[in-house]
Amino acid sequence: MSTLADQLGNPHGALGKGVALVLNRTNRQLTEAAVDATELEPGRAAADIGFGGGVGLSLLLARVGAEGTVHGIEPSPDMAARAKARFAPDIGAGRLRILAGTLTDLPLADASIDALITVNTLYFVPALTPVAPELARVLRPGGRAVIAVADPTDAARMPFTRYGFHLRAPEEIAAVLAGAGLTVDHRALAHKPIKAHLLIARKD
Repeated sequence: MSTLADQLGNPHGALGKGVALVLNRTNRQLTEAAVDATELEPGRAAADIGFGGGVGLSLLLARVGAEGTVHGIEPSPDMAARAKARFAPDIGAGRLRILAGTLTDLPLADASIDALITVNTLYFVPALTPVAPELARVLRPGGRAVIAVADPTDAARMPFTRYGFHLRAPEEIAAVLAGAGLTVDHRALAHKPIKAHLLIARKD
């Protein structure tokens, strides 16, 4: 279980390839909901922070269209390399950038992003406080940051979450986002196999 928890937070090596496939399958429904919540229009600039297997990159690229841009931010070198190979045509066309970074250190300019998503990543951040101002920094006025997390009560029943996961109530996350000056909408989802939450933070 500790090995699985480590791979979920930082997929790598031969096992990481399998984890990436599982992440794409299990996270797809939640990632689709997060992308829909961005309300992105074609031609806009988007980001997926901690994209893992890359399903969010595909969905965002489709959403912003040929004139838009997507920034994939990923702390795992193996997942970044995988995405660079898989999305080579989009990178070559200038539609996609793959960058090393984390939720607390985004390699993005101030006010450069119309919308961003991050799905099932907050568990691996020890402290929430630095995250919210960093998200607010990169958003343009009117931009949205959509954070998707599992319900902490349901997630606590999964045996691997005992190993290094930081499970947080959506109300706690919303309060931190609001403290950074973002307006937050909370949506509960009947996601399977466990419930999930979207925190949609808007920069006014």
